[in-house]
Amino acid sequence: MSLKNVIEVQNVWKSFKTVQAVKGIDLNIESGQFVALLGPNGAGKTTLVEMIEGIQKPDKGEITIMGKKWKGNEDELHRIIGLSLQETRFFDKLRVTETLMMFSSFFGQGKERVKEIIDIVGLDEKKKAYVVNLSGGQRQRLALGIALINNPAILLLDEPTTGLDPNARREIWDILNALRRNSGTSMILTTHYMEEAENLCDYIVIMDHGKILMEGTQKQLLEGETAEKIIEFTIDSGSVNPDLNNLTQSFTIQADPSGKSGSVALRNFDEQLPEFMSLMKSNNIRIKHMECRRKTLDDLFITLTGRKIDE
Repeated sequence: MSLKNVIEVQNVWKSFKTVQAVKGIDLNIESGQFVALLGPNGAGKTTLVEMIEGIQKPDKGEITIMGKKWKGNEDELHRIIGLSLQETRFFDKLRVTETLMMFSSFFGQGKERVKEIIDIVGLDEKKKAYVVNLSGGQRQRLALGIALINNPAILLLDEPTTGLDPNARREIWDILNALRRNSGTSMILTTHYMEEAENLCDYIVIMDHGKILMEGTQKQLLEGETAEKIIEFTIDSGSVNPDLNNLTQSFTIQADPSGKSGSVALRNFDEQLPEFMSLMKSNNIRIKHMECRRKTLDDLFITLTGRKIDE
């Protein structure tokens, strides 16, 4: 194991009956790195994280945490990992402080650590409230506090903001960004929110159908060999309704179902923009509006899979 890597996943496979959930994945997580596993539902993200956290066992391959396998090292590894699953169930009739005290006792932590956690996750005004009376965002902050109670070297979060409103989601992001700035914790975050991966993580792993399609920093993913600019356009209502998807093989045009708007990715902008405009003109297509923007992770996912991440 590399001295820099806190997690190493080597050729890991996992299936459930007829579903092959994870297909030969290799992944290394460095110390202090915040990594997003980005992909749609069913991509294999949760299964991969459950194997990393020891809940599931791989059918094939090997996972090491801090150079150690799960078998025979369960107690030690549980003490250095903090985790929050997609849904955390609490005792509704316990107060926030009581809930945190209960989990802190599992790790030999005391009242001072509970006070620190309440401050970190911003639940001071709710520390005496019963869990049943917390909002969805407050419950997720409590779940995050529980994941952090043992000062984990590794934090594993599975879709921590799914179902939250934008304000509650931002509150979770603020907590995690502060953690990234002020600790040496490594984090794996599964998400299908592009903006979440961009805001929180140093390194992004794009997954679909149990495989890693691409990985790297955001800059590497969007400014490397796949660097493109996106032209979004609408067509004048007087134009013929063309089959935009099959208009050319020189570059891919993504058409709106109405056929009246679309987008095209141009890798060589200076050369391909005139070619695109000439193509439109030769097909008697008049462009009403057009704007250029940088490629995003959403665009990259569409390029890799042919569909949006939430489809």
